[in-house]
Amino acid sequence: MRFRAYSTDSEGELSSDDDAKRVDDEVGTASDASEDEHRPATRPRRRDDSPISEPTEPEPEESEEEPVPRRRPVVQFDPAVKSPPLTQRAPVNLTITSWARDRGIEPQKMHVMQAALFRQPEEEAAMKAASQAPQPRRKASVFAGLSRKHSRDSEGEGLRTELRQRASFAQDLEPTPYRPTRKYARVESSASAVTGTEGAFVDAGLAFGRSFRVGWGPGGTLVHLGTLCSPHSTPGNSANSSILRKTVVPLVAGLPAQAGEHASKLLSHHLSSSPIEADEDGVPFANPSRGLTFSSFAALFPITDRSFEACLFRLGRALFDPIDLRLAEPIGVDIRNRVYALRRKAALSSWLQTAVAASVDADLRENPGADWAFTAFTLLSGNQAEKACEIAMDSGNVKLATLISQYPGDDVFRDDVRTQLNVWRDWNIDAHISESTRRIYALLGGIVDNLEGSKGVGLEQCPDLSVPKGLNWKRAFGLHLWYGEPLESTVADVFQAYEQHWRNTHGEVASPVPWYVEQPDRDTGLVPWKQASSANPPDALYSLIRLYADPACSLSTVLTPLSFNASPADYRLPWHLYVIMSRCLRVRDFADRGNTGIAMGEDAVDASEDDEPSVEGHSPSADLLANSYALQLEQQGLIQEAAFVLLHIEGSAGRVKAIKELLGRSAALLDDWMTRGLVGSLKLPLAWINEAKAMYALDCGDVYGAYELYLSASLYNAAHDLAVLQLAPDAVIRDDLELLRSLFGKFLDHPVDDWHVRGKVFLDYVQAMTRLEELRDYLEELNTAVPDAAEAAELDHLARFVPKLISILPDVLHDQSDVRHKAAVAEMTTQLTTRLDRVRPLAIHQSPVRNTALNDGLRLHNIRTAAYERFLRTIEAA
Repeated sequence: MRFRAYSTDSEGELSSDDDAKRVDDEVGTASDASEDEHRPATRPRRRDDSPISEPTEPEPEESEEEPVPRRRPVVQFDPAVKSPPLTQRAPVNLTITSWARDRGIEPQKMHVMQAALFRQPEEEAAMKAASQAPQPRRKASVFAGLSRKHSRDSEGEGLRTELRQRASFAQDLEPTPYRPTRKYARVESSASAVTGTEGAFVDAGLAFGRSFRVGWGPGGTLVHLGTLCSPHSTPGNSANSSILRKTVVPLVAGLPAQAGEHASKLLSHHLSSSPIEADEDGVPFANPSRGLTFSSFAALFPITDRSFEACLFRLGRALFDPIDLRLAEPIGVDIRNRVYALRRKAALSSWLQTAVAASVDADLRENPGADWAFTAFTLLSGNQAEKACEIAMDSGNVKLATLISQYPGDDVFRDDVRTQLNVWRDWNIDAHISESTRRIYALLGGIVDNLEGSKGVGLEQCPDLSVPKGLNWKRAFGLHLWYGEPLESTVADVFQAYEQHWRNTHGEVASPVPWYVEQPDRDTGLVPWKQASSANPPDALYSLIRLYADPACSLSTVLTPLSFNASPADYRLPWHLYVIMSRCLRVRDFADRGNTGIAMGEDAVDASEDDEPSVEGHSPSADLLANSYALQLEQQGLIQEAAFVLLHIEGSAGRVKAIKELLGRSAALLDDWMTRGLVGSLKLPLAWINEAKAMYALDCGDVYGAYELYLSASLYNAAHDLAVLQLAPDAVIRDDLELLRSLFGKFLDHPVDDWHVRGKVFLDYVQAMTRLEELRDYLEELNTAVPDAAEAAELDHLARFVPKLISILPDVLHDQSDVRHKAAVAEMTTQLTTRLDRVRPLAIHQSPVRNTALNDGLRLHNIRTAAYERFLRTIEAA
């Protein structure tokens, strides 16, 4: 390390003889200081005895002048580190050397300590000079050598120069290079360039630039520029257009009328079992009762109905609805749970047999000429063993019919059937048996995946046979339920066996695809969505079985719209399932609610049916699900149904906000019939509906109707604003004082913001106008200019009050863009000034309040009146 006070730069050049002499003095001093380190000091010197060199101004360098020879410094330094030229360095301070000699300390060590702990005197002087007279910036490009790595342009870091190593503590830092900043800040509406151009429909991008956010309009309507597209598609039209498009995004698959009919059917039943009461905050809240179960929904569908919705609620009834085990009380918990599991499995088997009956019948109709073995296996795949036994007997296969009649059989029976299959395979006899017959024997032996064939050659070669080949997923699952697993196995064991089977066979077993994928030829209406090839949602029936079999499964992974319908935005059935399972049966909930103490799975068998459900904690997923379904109902015009769904939102503030926004968007549909339904059935406050109607009336230009609706909704501040800014100017221009008194007299018993400087001003105006007219008539009747004491006091009050009232009128009607405000202020000023001048001619002129609102005619009149008054006083004095 090197320091400026003890070394010089051998590469530098001196510009004058004075500089050379000063350098020689510095080098000599440094040499003396170095020699003094090795001999004791004979006479101490004071600090102020040391010479201090004065700084000299650097002169321009002359390239032709030869450098002055200099002595090599004594102190060692690093030649790789360069110091600035001598002409740019501060003067030498030798006080450090003198003080070090006095104390017997090495001068170099002392300098290092001082440089590390304190600011050098020369550095202080240099920094002071730099702050007073900053050096001019270099003209070189400031963008040279800039780094943008890990930078943010918004903070100006994108123009950061590369880091440079400081040579030593003695060197001054160069001035910070110029870095232009690019900071982005949110512009308020008043400062935006769009302000005042909202009506420029020629450039819709400018007019509606601040209005386009992610959101929905009435009935799920979107107003947008360009065309709607996915992230991976290429739109044909550019968004840089002045054409506005209104698009209604479809949320349901099929005909909207049919979807609305199905929704109303389920919601009507839901409303009958959901009392609506006020919560702790006084906000209506729908709290479903325990009676709202899968069985109650399944009763809405006829027994012959084989639709997906009917099967869904019937499956929920089999797996989750409370069941009566009909066991005595002393029965142990283990026995009770075992009986409960068997009853659930039996209920699932009965549901599955009914659900696959239509598929079995369809296969039989499509193969009218099939042999008896195919028919028998088809019937067995639907758990119709009795019919399969009759088919075998009718075809003359009495022994096989005897075996079928023993279904499902015990382990010994299954082992005997497997032994028979092994004998056929070992003796290559299976090659001469039909595939349907082998599949029947495989089922009776408990083989539901792959039946191994013999390894013969030629005619005796028999390939392996996939037993569930050609069956849909429900029938493949039924093979595991009825034939593959033992009788004592649980639903969870059957589900796990089937899941492993279809996942490990790579397409040989049908996967649980949704019903609309399984039956593409079925009339599902228009489906405008194009699903990605990677989207493979499971069937909702399969997910419901999984929900029962896996206690750790959450509703978040099950209630996927594509599992229930072809629409990715149809939340009708997912919402109903959530309410039943979470709020009514209390068997599952969303994962974001946390631990609420809800009994899960088999532990919920002892839940009391008399306990009313209650909401514990808060689930944002539940509120989002309710909002999504409500938007779907709103698009179909079912406003009452949408409001009922929003009443299930758990948070009071969010519930109020969502319902008010719904009413505001649907205000045009709030007729008397719908209002009675919202207030009577759903117990919504009438003030909410009136507020929505007021906003709609204001949008339609009916200001007075909006004013009255705001009053009926107890929104006095909003009504007060309308009265001041919209209604009062018209009443003033028409000189309708009774209307002004009627408009603002309704706020006397209801406090509003800024009442004394806004609405009360108009009541004061009416009072002043009325009293000034009455006092004028009174004085004319008396035919005297000297009233009695009471009238005189009132005149004095009005003489002081009216000028103040005139002075604040421009602040009350302050909208300069509204010509009515200007006209109203001028009219009120003229009327007050004229009437006050009739009873007190000099009141305006003598008032300390300067009324800038007076027009030229009133000002000239006041001047003339004042001059005339002074003239009369002069005559009286004379």
